[in-house]
Amino acid sequence: MVDGLIGKKVGMTQAFDAQGNAVPLTVIQAGPCTVIQRKTKAKDGYDAYQIGLVEAKPARKPSKAQQGHFLKSGSPVLKVLREFPVKGEGKEGDQIFVDIFEAGQKVHVTGVGKGKGFQGVVKRHHFKGGAGAHGSMFHRAPGSIGASSYPSRVVLGLRMGGRMGGDTVTVRNLRVFEADREHNLLMVEGAVPGANGTVVVIVKA
Repeated sequence: MVDGLIGKKVGMTQAFDAQGNAVPLTVIQAGPCTVIQRKTKAKDGYDAYQIGLVEAKPARKPSKAQQGHFLKSGSPVLKVLREFPVKGEGKEGDQIFVDIFEAGQKVHVTGVGKGKGFQGVVKRHHFKGGAGAHGSMFHRAPGSIGASSYPSRVVLGLRMGGRMGGDTVTVRNLRVFEADREHNLLMVEGAVPGANGTVVVIVKA
């Protein structure tokens, strides 16, 4: 039906593989998800499944429009919705569980990375910085940002201090270590974007 799931990052841990090597793992609460809407090219201009993440706490005080949208699927109003390309046949109300993944399979994980706030060029762009001795007055400064006579302006895209992080990031080709259907947990090798509790989208590579 779909080749992916919505989940929430739980945190990181480690486990040991068959050779006794310690493997860093990210634990994701993946699903269960419900198909809320089947979008078609004739009606919506494109083909997709809209699926929602089933959580322990439902949405508070949903509007009548929200209730009507979820009526056909028979699902309570869900807070997190995402769209996935159509793969095979499916209908509103179908459930998707973490066992669509299996150990050893590779997946792409997309989420919003941690926001770092306003940062200087040393942290944001890995500038080396100036001398650290007394009197240098050029420790972590960006240096010259333009020319005076020509072009007499700061060129577009110049690396400077500014807001860092908080971007949508996709980490590709992470290997699935384990998919636990009983507890709806997916363990992947390596790190995924965002802080604990971040909503992530997992799709097959």
